[in-house]
Amino acid sequence: MAARRALKAVLVDLNGTLHIEDAAVPGAQEALKRLRGTSVLVRFVTNTTKESKQDLLERLKKLEFDISEDEIFTSLTAARNLVEQKQVRPMLLVDDRALPDFKGIQTSDPNAVVIGLAPEHFHYQILNQAFRLLLDGAPLIAIHKARYYKRKDGLALGPGPFVTALEYATDTKATVVGKPEKTFFLEALRGTGYEPEEAIMIGDDCRDDVGGAQNVGMLGILVKTGKYRAADEEKINPPPYLTCESFPHAVDHILQHLL
Repeated sequence: MAARRALKAVLVDLNGTLHIEDAAVPGAQEALKRLRGTSVLVRFVTNTTKESKQDLLERLKKLEFDISEDEIFTSLTAARNLVEQKQVRPMLLVDDRALPDFKGIQTSDPNAVVIGLAPEHFHYQILNQAFRLLLDGAPLIAIHKARYYKRKDGLALGPGPFVTALEYATDTKATVVGKPEKTFFLEALRGTGYEPEEAIMIGDDCRDDVGGAQNVGMLGILVKTGKYRAADEEKINPPPYLTCESFPHAVDHILQHLL
């Protein structure tokens, strides 16, 4: 791994780190302002597949976060890029609210399966349709494979178990485009001019946020909000650079020790 350099970029997860659905993490807006008051570049990276980037931006604005669309890199964007690159016609197993991010993509007579978090569509008939396409040789593109995520009413199954079921049934492997894939983090940094060794990731998922970022050469800060559960920091090796209570505490550490 390359040597650490001065910190130039901070990547921040959204749901579970800055907010949980329609509620901001206490103090997160003010902490983001403090972080923006420094010389570092801030980017937001998310595996959310429940809504389009536009809907997500509106949610964040309602919560009074000062974030612009070009600062957000989503796994939906990464999935669309791959679909265009492969020139396939996907069966889109995503939430209806995420469909605007695939506008203009040809989906009739599908020859690929793209799967994200789609609770309304995860039933036998639809999954069986995807299963048959995969048996006929269609590639499986997983927007991400998170095991679970945090909702207001508690933890809920993520797309990972459903992706794994399709992999198991068809003896195939999905191409995963979201966190914790190395390509996702590199794409998020592309255009900034900065290297992973000059960046840090803040998130509530020990594997997908912190583990993924550290595998590509960044530092990772795990926050104990969102989907965090006791002893999560022991699930990855190397462990997180830092585990702290919440996003504001992570920002405090960056301001005091890394700049």
